[in-house]
Amino acid sequence: MISDLFSVTVLVGILASGIRLATPYLYAAIGETFGQRSGVLNLGVEGQMLLGAFAAFYVALKTGNLGLAVFVALLVGAVMGLAMAFVTVNLHAQQGISGIGFYLFGLGLSDLLFQKMLGTVETVKGFPKVDIPFLSDIPGLGEIFFSQSILVYGAYLLVPVAWFVLNKTTLGLKIRSVGENPEAADSLGVSVAGIRYFTITLGGTLSGLAGASLSIGLLNVFQQNMTSGLGFIAVALVYFGGWRPWGVLGGALLFSMVNALQLWIQVLGIPIPSDIAVMMPYVLTILVLVASVSRVRAPSALTKSFERDE
Repeated sequence: MISDLFSVTVLVGILASGIRLATPYLYAAIGETFGQRSGVLNLGVEGQMLLGAFAAFYVALKTGNLGLAVFVALLVGAVMGLAMAFVTVNLHAQQGISGIGFYLFGLGLSDLLFQKMLGTVETVKGFPKVDIPFLSDIPGLGEIFFSQSILVYGAYLLVPVAWFVLNKTTLGLKIRSVGENPEAADSLGVSVAGIRYFTITLGGTLSGLAGASLSIGLLNVFQQNMTSGLGFIAVALVYFGGWRPWGVLGGALLFSMVNALQLWIQVLGIPIPSDIAVMMPYVLTILVLVASVSRVRAPSALTKSFERDE
């Protein structure tokens, strides 16, 4: 019954699940925020996530070492980011098309690796919950906020760190100036290519971590195309958040809470067609993007390549 959704136990479960489900969105979207603030749109986030997810899962399955699994996912994401940076910065490729190319590459390669190296869906023992002393004992709030895995805590800690870097450091000023007016930034001695290489590689690294948080943090399995559009939603969250880390956090929580709600609707057997329930988060994404597109301004140089005059 619908009234079951309003019980304390279910509400706490929905909120705790929503906090947890926002993790991969945050890692991927914060990484994409850095790239877009420097003027580069990366639509290959989903492919980077898939390869990071597979790498982390495979290493965890074969070694049982979750720290090593995360490191390998970061490394795979960084390599993909470097490749994207080379195509974008050095070859001046059209960003949208090259991003789709990297997405398809990640999708195809992760599928091939899954078939050749695994062949069937297996499970691993992922990151356990870490209870914060005293705080986790608070009724309701403890379970929601202070009884999560280390990857969840890391995702939320990343938000203020990203805000500080972008708004309070010299590096952040350079990133923003390159994204707004690369010609002016170049005339002041800022390496446009260097900044874009850094932000795109950082974005790829965090996308790899986002994939790891999905395969060995949330689901503890790997299967073909397991992201199911999550990377594209992460890109949409950057627009929704107005290219601000705190705005991205708000969008990620909104989406993940609705996603958690639809999962609980299915668990409770509430008579809403499952297809409609699954569609809810994606319909919400479209609606909020339509509502927010007119109130935010993208970085002026977004999607525009830069070639230095010698």
